[in-house]
Amino acid sequence: MIEWVRISIGARAVPQPVATPIVWFAAFTGALLLVAITNHFGEHGHPGTALLALSLLAAVLGLCARFTAAPGTAVLCWLLLNGFAIPPLGQLTWAGHRDTAWLACLLAATAFGTGLARIANARAAYRRIT
Repeated sequence: MIEWVRISIGARAVPQPVATPIVWFAAFTGALLLVAITNHFGEHGHPGTALLALSLLAAVLGLCARFTAAPGTAVLCWLLLNGFAIPPLGQLTWAGHRDTAWLACLLAATAFGTGLARIANARAAYRRIT
């Protein structure tokens, strides 16, 4: 049996994702800071640490974003990774297999974070209803 409950009385709605431009702004600024930090403290020219940090950033941003923000988030993180984490600095390059893998990793991290948030929100909503 379905029981209708007013939202203002006690049931809480599923949280709305953050707007895509805000997520992309956070991706750009966060990626810029992370690449600068990893370049300063890590070994320059070895982007593995920067890729790991940016993947974690993409997953965290995915927790509060829509699925439609995932490609843009991944591309923004990749642009800063490619432009400033590997020599020559400030030049975008395309090394087929490597860059495809980096983009796939960043996109998977963002999609994983978004999917995880959607599942958690759906389970919480289901528990509130039952």
